Amino acid sequence: MTHAALTRLQGGLAALQADHRERRRRVLDGTQGAHVTIDGQRVVSFCSNDYLGLAADPALVQAAHAALDECGVGAGAAHLITGHHRFHEDFEAAFARFVGKPAALLFSTGYMANLGVVTALLGRHGEVFGDKLNHASLVDAAQLSGATFTRYRHNDLAQLEGQLAASKAQDKLIVADLVFSMDGDTVPVDALLDLAERYDAWLYLDDAHGFGVLNDGRGGLTERARASDRVVYLATLGKAAGVAGAAVAAHQDVIDWLIQKARSYMYTTASPPLLAASLLESLRQIAAGEARRAHLRSLVVQLREGLAGLKYGALMSSGTPIQPLLIGNNAAAVRLSQSLLQRGLLVPAIRTPTVPAGTARLRITLSAAHSADDVARLVTALHAGG
Repeated sequence: MTHAALTRLQGGLAALQADHRERRRRVLDGTQGAHVTIDGQRVVSFCSNDYLGLAADPALVQAAHAALDECGVGAGAAHLITGHHRFHEDFEAAFARFVGKPAALLFSTGYMANLGVVTALLGRHGEVFGDKLNHASLVDAAQLSGATFTRYRHNDLAQLEGQLAASKAQDKLIVADLVFSMDGDTVPVDALLDLAERYDAWLYLDDAHGFGVLNDGRGGLTERARASDRVVYLATLGKAAGVAGAAVAAHQDVIDWLIQKARSYMYTTASPPLLAASLLESLRQIAAGEARRAHLRSLVVQLREGLAGLKYGALMSSGTPIQPLLIGNNAAAVRLSQSLLQRGLLVPAIRTPTVPAGTARLRITLSAAHSADDVARLVTALHAGG
C-alpha cells in the first residue's frame, strides 16, 4: 500500500510533466565538446559551458596524466588535515596572481564556494542584498547564513541603494552574478562598488560565466574592483576553465577567515590533486587564449546577425557566449528544442522555475570549439522553425 507522502511526490511529478517542466538526464559518451554523442545520437551541442573548448584539451589531459603518478587519484582527507596537496597550494597562488587579488582559496564546487563565503562573512546580525536573477546557490547561501535576506530587481541599483540606506545591519553584503547565467547580461561592477563603499558593505561577485572569457580571460572584474579590499571574487572552474571546482580571491585576511569559518571548505574531503594540476595548465591556456576568445566573439556576432528578424522569437540582449532565444511558452520551447534535436542540434529549453513564468527560452551557448559552419547550421534550422 502506497503511503501518503509518496503519493504526494507522485502527484508532483505528474504535475511537472503536464506543465512541460519535467527534467531528464541525458547520457554523454566520450569527451565533452562541440560535437558529442548524447543518448547514442551524434549531435552538435549548444548547451555546454565549456566556452573555450578546454574540457578535453590535450594539454589539460596530459597534465592530469602526469599528475596521476605523483599524487594518485583521491585527496584522502580534508584540506585542514592532510588533503591539501602542493598542487592545490600552487594553483591558489597562481590563480590569485592571474586575477590580481592578494590570495585565493580553492573549493570543490561553485555551489560549495557560495555557501561557504556567504555564511562565513555574515550571521544573524548581517544583511544580504541579492539581485533577483542570482544563481540558486547564492539564494541558498543567503538563506542559510541566518542574515536578513533582501532582494532587489535585476540590476536596479536605485532600489538597491534605497535598501542599503534603510538597513540597520551590522554587516552588509551585496552579492551578484557577474554574468547572469540565463540572460547572458552583465552586472555594473563599478556602480555596485560605489554603493558598497558608500554604505560600508562587502561586494561578492560570482563570475561563473565570465572567467576565461571576458576581457583578457581574467573575467569581469574592473581594475578598481581588483584593488578593492571589500571585493570578494569567485570564478567557477568547470566552465571556461574546463576542469572542476571554484576559486575565491580576496584580501589575505578574508581568505584566512574562510579557511577557519567556511564550513563547506572545512568539512569535506579536498578535491583530487590531479584536478588542481590540470587547472594550473588551464590557467596557462586561458592566459594565452586570445585567439580562442576572438573566435568565440566572432561566433556570437554571426549568431546574432543570423537570427535578426526571426519570426517567432528574439535573442535577448547579450554580448557573452550565453545567447538566450526568448520563446515565452513552456510547451513551445520544449517542442522547438525537440525539433532541433531531430536535426542533430542539441539546444536546451529553459523553463520555470529556472526562469520567470512566461519567459521560457532556448539557451544557446557557444564555444570556441564550434565552427562557423556549426553556427550557420543552427541559424538555418531556427529560421526553418526547428
